[in-house]
Amino acid sequence: MNWLARLKPGASTSTNLLAAALMWSFIGLYLMMRGYLLPTAFPGVFLALALGLGALKAFLVIERAARKNMARIMARPDGGCLGGVYSWGMWALVVCMMLVGRLLRNSTVPSLVVGVIYVAVGWSLLWSSRLIWQEWKMRKALR
Repeated sequence: MNWLARLKPGASTSTNLLAAALMWSFIGLYLMMRGYLLPTAFPGVFLALALGLGALKAFLVIERAARKNMARIMARPDGGCLGGVYSWGMWALVVCMMLVGRLLRNSTVPSLVVGVIYVAVGWSLLWSSRLIWQEWKMRKALR
């Protein structure tokens, strides 16, 4: 079992926070771009609707998840596995969200509606990532 521990990609708390912030930000940006480019036309009113829905989702759901994730990372001992940046449940949720996104894209739901959903979810992730970035920046300044 000792050889397995040596293979573990251990990282500091600060690095785990950085990894979480990067993932939330990049996935958010990816979803926003993917959603915006999905329909042939994305009128401004639908972009505003998507951003509004995304902000609402961020404030009601995603920010709580970001805070819970940060608390989990900071409660772990320094040098924890980089893959442990999320709990098993969070990783399962990520896989489920990917499957739902795939189903949506291949469904009969109009591409404009799918685009609004993608942009909204992406914006909620990107906006909420600021909390993790702030914690990472604060920890970096304390060093």
